[in-house]
Amino acid sequence: MRATWLGCVLLLATTLDASGAELRVLVTDQRGKPVADAVVGANPAPGAAMPPAPPPRTHTINQVALTFVPYLEVLRPGDRVVFRNGDRTRHHVYSFSAAKAFEFMLNPGQSSTPLVLDRGGVVAVGCNIHDSMITYLYVTDAPWIARTGADGSAVLTVPDGSYSVRAWHPRLRPGRAAPVQEQVQAGAARLLGFKLPLLPDTRRQPDRERARY
Repeated sequence: MRATWLGCVLLLATTLDASGAELRVLVTDQRGKPVADAVVGANPAPGAAMPPAPPPRTHTINQVALTFVPYLEVLRPGDRVVFRNGDRTRHHVYSFSAAKAFEFMLNPGQSSTPLVLDRGGVVAVGCNIHDSMITYLYVTDAPWIARTGADGSAVLTVPDGSYSVRAWHPRLRPGRAAPVQEQVQAGAARLLGFKLPLLPDTRRQPDRERARY
């Protein structure tokens, strides 16, 4: 199991008031349809001041009806994640990802010990019993992060300055598009758009033959 990823970068130079302003982003696929569950992150230009990192959080990934909930979770380095089995069947949660490799065998009603994610990257997580189950942990140190909704939009509130903005989605097609770079004039209000080449959604109905393992 391997998570593909591709960065699309926009260089943004804009003038905002002291309280910050909304940076609106729209993510679509190669057919122009809105893309949900895309991560959009903004980093300030090199040499710019970085805001203090927030304290570590604990995130919970549930297993309900043979599905990981949520499908995508955004974390920062140092955050913890707990996997909770809410099904009436056993789950074998695992990942071979370079950012974090682990495995937990969870009986019905059990939760894993908190797992610290100390490196940035993408952690693709599956169940070794139910092959259709998958979730993604996107670990990033970008100071401003948002996730797109069903309409493909996200909003980042950033202070005055120049930024690189990156978009990522679990179904990005590897090697099909180069990073997109654009210069935006200071004070120009506009919607930033990303068009991402995505693979088909392979999530499907659970394997009923193995559901009662």
